[in-house]
Amino acid sequence: MTPAKPKQDNQIAVNKKARHDYFIIEHLEAGLVLEGWEVKSLRAKHLQLKESYVLIKNMQAWLLGAHINPLPTASSHVHADPTRTRKLLLHRGEIAKLVGAVDRKGYTIVPLSMYWKRGKAKLEIAIAKGKQKHDRRASIRERDWERDRQRILKKAK
Repeated sequence: MTPAKPKQDNQIAVNKKARHDYFIIEHLEAGLVLEGWEVKSLRAKHLQLKESYVLIKNMQAWLLGAHINPLPTASSHVHADPTRTRKLLLHRGEIAKLVGAVDRKGYTIVPLSMYWKRGKAKLEIAIAKGKQKHDRRASIRERDWERDRQRILKKAK
């Protein structure tokens, strides 16, 4: 009998604020065009998606505002720009769907998380609609009630 392999942590970063500020309508997976130093920093999980967003320009998707902190051991001849605009790799049909949602329906495209898939960095993006202040309060109230309900059920056992 062989020992069980430990589960690998494929998650690089999660944008928790996106789920708080937006209603998530649809998820998509996108690849990224990265430089070597960025991949090394992602392996060390030096990424922040909190203030980032996706922009569609000339039928191409771009990730803006994502901060990849360069490693101190990065090559001396590379000038690392932590917040540079990064191109997202999507199929033409997916980009057309995003353009339609943003232009016609007024939705926003937000990055939710970044993870490794078969050795490549992938970004989970979502078509989302912004929450109003009362919607956020309702979400918090619902989450608290669900947590309390689980505690009550656990005590009853």
